[in-house]
Parts: sequence; structure tokens; C-alpha cells
Amino acid sequence: MATNNVTHSGKVIGLFRDTVTVAVESSEACGSCASRSACSLGVQSNTRNILITTPDASSFSVGEIVRVATRTQMGLMAVALCYAMPAVVLVAVLAAAVLCGVSEGVAALISLGSVAIYFGILWLVRDKLAQKISFTIEKL
Repeated sequence: MATNNVTHSGKVIGLFRDTVTVAVESSEACGSCASRSACSLGVQSNTRNILITTPDASSFSVGEIVRVATRTQMGLMAVALCYAMPAVVLVAVLAAAVLCGVSEGVAALISLGSVAIYFGILWLVRDKLAQKISFTIEKL
């Protein structure tokens, strides 16, 4: 896999039609990775399950050790969508509400509500995002 990928070794724990479920252990190397939060391998628990859609799912077997990868740009896009954009929405709506003369408490509630709406929209388009932010799998 190319050097612009973030890769991890994992163990196949499940197969279903064209989907492979891989358990990935996060490593200490995740600590310095810019995309760590996006792929959620370096957060809290040491093991994460990743669902990978591939037409070659039948060629894998449960217990097999594999390598999963995603492009670094995809991880950065996920970070932007999940962290940067909500912060921008929060601050922009808060500033706009205060400039419109709304009290600070109400402006804070409006801005929090706008972030909730933002995440609701992300949830509604999650299938399109899942097509863009995807993992690949290969045998070791």
C-alpha cells in the first residue's frame, strides 16, 4: 500500500456477504498520527472493530491476520467534519446571535442547537460519507 496511507494490522472477527469485520489493536505509533482521531484507533480502548466492504470478502477467513488501510486525506477530512466544522458552526452562530441582540444565554442555546442540527445532517448523509471515508483490506 502507498506511503500516503494509514495502515494497521488486524484480525478478521466476522464475515457477512461483502463485509469483513476486523479487530484492530491500536499501537503506540497512533499517538503521533494526525489521523488518529478520525479512524478512532488511538482513542480510549486498545481494540476497535472496523467494517470493511469488499467484493473479495469470501477470500478471507475468521481469525486471519490482515492489514487495513485508509488514505491520510480521508482521515483528515473526517477530523474536519467531526471537530473543525462543528466548532466553526458553534462560534459563527453564537457571534451572529449576540450581534443580533439576543441575550448571551439564549445565544449559547441557539449555537448548541445549531451544532446538534449539524450533526443531525451528518447522520442523514452518513451513507455518502461512508463511501468517501473507506478502508481497504489486504492479506499479510
